[in-house]
Amino acid sequence: MATSRDAVKIGIVSVSDRASTGVYQDKGLPALRDWLSRAVLNPIAFEERLIPDEKDLISATLIELVDAGCSLVLTTGGTGPALRDVTPEATLAVADREMPGFGEQMRQISLKFVPTAILSRQCAVIRGQSLILNLPGQPKSIQETLEGLKNAAGESTVSGIFSAIPYCLDLIGGPYLEGNDEVCKVFRPKSAIRPPQAA
Repeated sequence: MATSRDAVKIGIVSVSDRASTGVYQDKGLPALRDWLSRAVLNPIAFEERLIPDEKDLISATLIELVDAGCSLVLTTGGTGPALRDVTPEATLAVADREMPGFGEQMRQISLKFVPTAILSRQCAVIRGQSLILNLPGQPKSIQETLEGLKNAAGESTVSGIFSAIPYCLDLIGGPYLEGNDEVCKVFRPKSAIRPPQAA
């Protein structure tokens, strides 16, 4: 008998000096919220933060979100080589363990479009029972790295990082995330797949 889906709390953080001071409108938080709302079938409570490129503040925000029960925390912005880009350092500073495969895959996807993708420093870490990921700053790149790439027939040609996120959460004791296959197909070993859950 199907039971209701686990509710999940997700932290989304946009790191930008100019957007956080109102110089221009932040596009990172809406892009993350919109994509996750389409891709995740579980009920989601979002914890949103818009903050400047300050290392200690970023670290403190990540800790706050994990402590508040966010099993998944996604950041956008501040991952390049510019002097003010400190999101990876702030993320690594709060890590129990690093998960380098996520950053490697994000760069592989972005390299399909621009050679400067090698300048990006996105990383992913585990803190407690939470997964924290640094995503690119542009909405189009956010979608591409999460969702992966598809051919004209709509078939996946390069896996997005979201495909691996639910199983990672399984392994670290997080909630069981169900994905919308039409957006991004989640991969789990057969032994880890639960029967479909009711909405």
